[in-house]
Amino acid sequence: MDKIQISQDEPVYVISVVSKLVDLPLWTLRQLDKAGIVSPKRIGRKSRLYSLKDVKKLEYVHFLMEDKHVNIHGIKIIIQKEEE
Repeated sequence: MDKIQISQDEPVYVISVVSKLVDLPLWTLRQLDKAGIVSPKRIGRKSRLYSLKDVKKLEYVHFLMEDKHVNIHGIKIIIQKEEE
């Protein structure tokens, strides 16, 4: 039996699943989207689909928020600097 291969960039995870995977509340995920820290693909007007790459980034965001006590504005700056 062949294994299913899904690209890390393929948006497949709904927000409720991502919330459980990265242990962040739905409202926080929405704020991170609004701030441009993650940009899940939109399906229709309201549904967001996250990729594995987004989930990994959100795990890092969770670490910054919980362990380092960085707010969303600070996280945006950190990620922008790291991506340069």
